[in-house]
Amino acid sequence: MSTTCTTGQHDDHDVYAPLCPCRAMLDLLANKWSALAIGALEAGPQRFGALQRVLQGISPKVLTQTLRRLEDAGLVDRTIYPAVPLHVEYSLTDLGRGAAVPLGLLRAWVEENLDNTAPARTP
Repeated sequence: MSTTCTTGQHDDHDVYAPLCPCRAMLDLLANKWSALAIGALEAGPQRFGALQRVLQGISPKVLTQTLRRLEDAGLVDRTIYPAVPLHVEYSLTDLGRGAAVPLGLLRAWVEENLDNTAPARTP
């Protein structure tokens, strides 16, 4: 696939180039709620309410926006089951499972090394 970055037309993506489309994917994956939602979905398909309980502190609005962005990027599938009330489940696609691997390593690194980092500064 050919893309246009600041260096011109090429087939190699460059995340450091300001206009490279891979920056949008990096932005999505580096988002706290995206990374945590992908991690929560590693266990298997989840309903909205179950995801909200796992992702403590996320508002329904932000969870909806996060899931839509992940679905638009092809990382998450949304399946609607015809029932009363409607039954909707979210699950990782193959691409989402691939992204879950490095994100899982990053989450593990943070948990293992938090005590070695400087305390967060409050403004």
